[in-house]
Amino acid sequence: MTVLDTSSPAPMSSLRAAIVVVLIIVGFFMPRLLGGGSVAYSTLTTIAIFAVMCYGVDLVLSYLGEVSLGHTLFWAIGGYAAANLSVKYGLNGWGTALAAIALCVAAALFLGMVTLRTREFVFSLVTYAAAVVAYEIAFNWDAIGGSDGVVGIPALVLPFGFATFSGLSQEDLWPVAFILLLLTLGFIARFRRSKLGTTALMVQMNPALATSLGVNPRKIRLAVFVLSAPITGLAGWLYGYQRGYVGPDMFEAYFLVLMLTAVVLVGRRILIGPLIGIALLIAQQNLLSLGGDWNKIILGSVLAIVLIFWPTGLVGLYRRFGKIHSSK
Repeated sequence: MTVLDTSSPAPMSSLRAAIVVVLIIVGFFMPRLLGGGSVAYSTLTTIAIFAVMCYGVDLVLSYLGEVSLGHTLFWAIGGYAAANLSVKYGLNGWGTALAAIALCVAAALFLGMVTLRTREFVFSLVTYAAAVVAYEIAFNWDAIGGSDGVVGIPALVLPFGFATFSGLSQEDLWPVAFILLLLTLGFIARFRRSKLGTTALMVQMNPALATSLGVNPRKIRLAVFVLSAPITGLAGWLYGYQRGYVGPDMFEAYFLVLMLTAVVLVGRRILIGPLIGIALLIAQQNLLSLGGDWNKIILGSVLAIVLIFWPTGLVGLYRRFGKIHSSK
């Protein structure tokens, strides 16, 4: 007699797909659910952009085990590419985005071949030094804006052949930011299941074993580092269009601390972790703001507290209290 296996994963996968579709639809209409005003669109667009920015750092931290202090370099490259190429040469959004990706990949290849020879503390210092050098170049090089930056960035224009999208307002930019966030989440999810992602974890956790299996740790580390750069760069690209201005302030430590805090706040290697982390941070700054300097103090304090007291993030803290509660 044949026994049918009724535990097929198909219904479960269909349910998950349906839940994902519903979440995407709710997410897209979230600005309207929050009132539909310019503040709602501006806030959620900023959250989406900053979340994409953080995923580049998350890739390096979670899969290489390294703290990159130089990702503001790629963030700024994206912004400067959008600003200079649109203002001086009239390139549309597709052209500036491709340029941003190419420049970020080139910079990551150069920086990666130098920094990935180092590990941990030295790696962090070298990447930070690269960002400092890039800041000084941007601040003093008048050809790309100098200390005044680039003002008057035109609205984002994306020709599709049959129609042309123009991002004249925050409401117009929201669909672009939302789609960029979805593409980033899809890419990170695919990376986690890919051979490169699993190999990178093995290299991080047991480099000796990886080497014995014929893996070249340096090549794997370089590949992950290069992949992380255009993610953060595209966020900077869209941020330039959102602000209408790009300047040396994109290298500020505020953005670096924001990236790191959002990544570690919820926990590493959690797909929506950086998104939740950045949403909590932006919500604090918008709803419970104590002023610009105080917000920076709070941001830095949150990063220090998380790293000192619960380095596994809010998820680790929840699991810890869950175990304590279950043991009673």
